[in-house]
Amino acid sequence: MKKTIIAVQMLLLLGASSCTDKLLNLKPDDTLTTGNFYKTSNDINQAALGIYNSLQQRKQNDYLLMEVPSDNAYMSNNTSVAGANDMDLLTVNQDNNIVGDFWEATYTGIGRANALLQNIDNPTDYAAGMKDQFTGEAKFMRALFYFDLVRLFGGVPKVTTSLSISEAKNMPRASADDIYALIISDLKDAADKLPAPAAIAKGRASKAAALGILGKVYVYRKDWANAKTCFEKINTDYSYKLEPNFATLWSLATEDNNEVIFTMKYIENTSGQTLSTSYTPNGGLLGIVDRGNEIALPSWSLDKLYITGDKRKANTISDMYVPANGAAATWYPYVNKYAVKHTINSSGLDLPVLRYADVVLLYAETLYNLGDKGNALIQLNRVRERAFGDATHNYIAADIAAADAFLDKLLLERQLELAYENERWMDLVRTGKFLTVMTKEERLYNNVTNVPMTVTLTPKAYMALFPIPKRQIDLYTAGVLQQNDGY
Repeated sequence: MKKTIIAVQMLLLLGASSCTDKLLNLKPDDTLTTGNFYKTSNDINQAALGIYNSLQQRKQNDYLLMEVPSDNAYMSNNTSVAGANDMDLLTVNQDNNIVGDFWEATYTGIGRANALLQNIDNPTDYAAGMKDQFTGEAKFMRALFYFDLVRLFGGVPKVTTSLSISEAKNMPRASADDIYALIISDLKDAADKLPAPAAIAKGRASKAAALGILGKVYVYRKDWANAKTCFEKINTDYSYKLEPNFATLWSLATEDNNEVIFTMKYIENTSGQTLSTSYTPNGGLLGIVDRGNEIALPSWSLDKLYITGDKRKANTISDMYVPANGAAATWYPYVNKYAVKHTINSSGLDLPVLRYADVVLLYAETLYNLGDKGNALIQLNRVRERAFGDATHNYIAADIAAADAFLDKLLLERQLELAYENERWMDLVRTGKFLTVMTKEERLYNNVTNVPMTVTLTPKAYMALFPIPKRQIDLYTAGVLQQNDGY
């Protein structure tokens, strides 16, 4: 029986003003009061599961901010998601509901982590090592939430304790550097305190997960030496490896595989995810699901990048669509990475947060920037060889002789390998490539003629960050929460 983390529902509501929830969501609206909770180790365990649940709930819609603005996807004409078309066309404004919902959901998770950390000393019945584990889990998750916020918004309010309404309304944004300092501190402490992967249930943070995310943070900070230390420790101390078959990663039967470092767990009809249905065409898929929501479709810009022999294509994009009623197949590309048999809007397929292929590619990037081009090429080709099944399509030294050439190859492999895993937009932004890549995008609006339509976009430098939600700014004391430039 697979080990799982399921949605945790507390039994009582916090008896506080709703204004506090709307400000920064510093306290989740489904926690017990500190007066009758956080007394036993089991209470702390339930609180830890509640932190994971915040990401479990949010992650199903992360693609709207992290894939749709990129060249990987475009919004279907059938979607009714408010604000999605602005994401798609890079016309996001401060009233966008997707941005606002993401901000609030993320601070809900931060609030839950803070509440656990503030009460970690209350219980006296911890088993050996459990207090450290819960502390590490809370700090890991808080760091992960802040990492998402700082990459998408820049500096944000740095909340590490429960605040009164007055304190919350007058807390300004911290600098991005301050937020990164908190993230790094939390992840270092988490790496010290968390158990090894084999000693904790799948879906919960481990020492390896903390090291992996910390290495990724260092890559975003261009701190290559520290990034190398993290990635090499993962390679030395743990047995992660690339699965020989890419399809293994996207099967219900093998979702707990050798490549998973940290994942969000889901159970169909209990705590299922909606992403599998969101990417499914309206008419459903034969043998998979009766209907789909068809919110986003794969761009032709990405589809055509998969060359013959690349085995990743079959488990990322399907060009031929067979509706649930068994009608004739039609040429209609859709995202099939999460297309497993499931109930509508309740898929049991886990959603990876960090897998080993991501670490391998980040390690390649790190080595190249440290001047070790030979080993960077080896790491890049590890992912390439898995994709094609042999070394016939490997890159050679001449392909990466210049830094720009290497970056282009790296970003291509990351795009092909990690498509629809919420990496593409932030990869483009962190490397400064979004300004050139996102000037045009080929899309397939007409599946009858199969002729791609080139959409011209006008990215601006300020779009590297999303706007601070206006509905948050309005809840602060006037002038305290400042908007990002350009909005």
